[in-house]
Amino acid sequence: MQFRRQTLDNGLEVIAEVNPTALSMAVGFFVQTGSRDECDQEAGVSHFLEHMMFKGTARRSAEDVNREFDELGAHYNAFTSEENTVYYASLLPEHQAEVIDLLGDILRPSLRTEDFEMEKKVILEEIEMYLDQPPYGMDDHIKTLCFGDHPIARSVLGTSESITALTPEAMRSYFERRYAPGNVVLAASGRVDFEALVAQAEAACGHWPALAARRETPTPRYAAVREAVCQQAATQQYALLLGGAPAGESTDRYAAKLLATILGDDTGSRLYWRLVDSGRAESASLGHYDYQGVGMFYTWLSCEPETIEPNLAETLAVLGGIEQEPLTTEELNQAKSKVKSRVVLSSERPRNRLFNVGGNWLMRETYRTVADDLAALDGVQLEDVHRVSDSYPLDKVSIVTVGPRNDFRW
Repeated sequence: MQFRRQTLDNGLEVIAEVNPTALSMAVGFFVQTGSRDECDQEAGVSHFLEHMMFKGTARRSAEDVNREFDELGAHYNAFTSEENTVYYASLLPEHQAEVIDLLGDILRPSLRTEDFEMEKKVILEEIEMYLDQPPYGMDDHIKTLCFGDHPIARSVLGTSESITALTPEAMRSYFERRYAPGNVVLAASGRVDFEALVAQAEAACGHWPALAARRETPTPRYAAVREAVCQQAATQQYALLLGGAPAGESTDRYAAKLLATILGDDTGSRLYWRLVDSGRAESASLGHYDYQGVGMFYTWLSCEPETIEPNLAETLAVLGGIEQEPLTTEELNQAKSKVKSRVVLSSERPRNRLFNVGGNWLMRETYRTVADDLAALDGVQLEDVHRVSDSYPLDKVSIVTVGPRNDFRW
C-alpha cells in the first residue's frame, strides 16, 4: 500500500492509495462544497447542482454520460452533504483513462436553462417526499434549534421556497465560485496507475482556470431548546436529541465515537439494553458526527406515542448517568472491538477506502492508513471518554419530539 500525491498547476490535487494486489479501483472527484457554503437565497443549490452534473456537457449528452458509464461496467453515483459533493465510480483498472475523462468532463456541465427547469421539479418532489417521511423534516429543524445560524445547520435539500426561487444564473454563479480546481481533490484507491492518473487528470482538468474558494468555520454556539411538534400522519412518536461534540479536526473524535458506541450503538449498548431489548422502544441510538470546526452527538428514539415521556426520560437518564454509573473497561474494550471491526471490514473494498482517503484529505489534509485508525482507537483510555462526556454533556441538548400526540408533557 502506497500513498501518492501531486498538485496540478491550477491547484487541483491528485491523491491515491495505491494497492497493487487489488483487482479493482475506485476514483472520485471530491468537491469541498455543501449546504454549509450556501446563503439563504441559494439554499439547496449544492444538491441541485449535483443533479445537473449528469445532464450533459459540451462534449456529451445526458444519454452519453449514462451510456459510457455503463459501457465501462462502472458502479457510479454522487452525493451531497453539509460539507462535500462527491462524484465517484468503481470499476476495473483497465478503464482508468476513460473514467477520468468522463468524470472530469461532467464536472464542467452545460447547465442549460431547460435542464434546470426540468430538474427543479424533481428536486421539489424530493423535498416533499422527505417531509412526508419520519421524522418529517425535524432532523433539519433540530439543527437550527441547537446551532442557530451556524452554517452547519443548513438543510442539504434546501426548502421548497428557496428551490422555487433559485435561478439558473444563481446556480452558474455558485458553480464558478465553488467548483474551482483549488477546491477539488481527485482521489483514487485500489489498483491505480498513479503516473497515468496525473497525466489523465492534466488532460481532463488542467485547463480549468485557477481560482480559490473559501469556507467560513465559525465557532459553534450550542443551545438546549425543547419543542413538541404534532404530526397527525405519524403512527409512532419520535424524539431527536442534538448537542455539541468533538469536531473533525479533534483527536477526541475517536473517544467520542467510542462513547457513542457504548451508550447508543444499535446492539449491545446501554440504550439498547434499557429500551430496545426490553421492548419499551422500537429504536434508540446515539451517533457522533464530525465536521470542520463542529461536531454533533445525535440521539434518535422512536416508540409508541403513549410511552414517549417515560422513554425520553429514560434516554436522558442513560445519556446523563455516567457519573452515577461510570463506564467500565469491559464496555470500552467491547466498543473498540465493534468500531475496529467496522473499520477493517469496510477497508476491504477500494470504494470504501476511496471515501475514507478522499474525505479525510478534505477534512484534515492528511493521509491515514487503516493501521493508523486502529492504533488511535486502541490508544483511547477511559479517562479520554469521560473527558469528552464532561466537555459535551449528552443530556444538555436540544430536543424535538414529533408524532400524533398534541398533548405532549415535558
